[in-house]
Amino acid sequence: MDLRKLKTLIDLVSESNISELEIAEADGKVRIVKASAQAAPAAPGGIHYAPAVVAAPVPRAQPEEAETPMPTGNVVKSPMVGTFYRSASPASDPFIQIGSTVKVGDPICIIEAMKIMNEIEADAAGTIREILCENGQAVEFGQPLFVIE
Repeated sequence: MDLRKLKTLIDLVSESNISELEIAEADGKVRIVKASAQAAPAAPGGIHYAPAVVAAPVPRAQPEEAETPMPTGNVVKSPMVGTFYRSASPASDPFIQIGSTVKVGDPICIIEAMKIMNEIEADAAGTIREILCENGQAVEFGQPLFVIE
């Protein structure tokens, strides 16, 4: 998470009536907890310090092992993190269907990353046996997208 964004969140929590905030993003979680006003230590001379706001990153849970067997054939994996699309635009037909024959270099899907549409090409020739992602689904780096036999 961006340091400026984290500082802004800490400032918002310290100025508001909420005592705790937890945010989960693709790159992890952050939990910000405001210390209670009763717990603030008194300083000499009657000066009181404002309670500190603590931000601690929460480790991401490890993904569970998939119980489904690994598909046979050539598995096309996502080369990046992004959003999976089966067609060039919502109104156009999908690049491929189950049963479609593809050659090396044929476009098979698009992955949108940071507002850039990246056309993904087949890395093997054959027939599409499985489409492993739904249109509009977020995908991770290395996630299986298609099976080509």
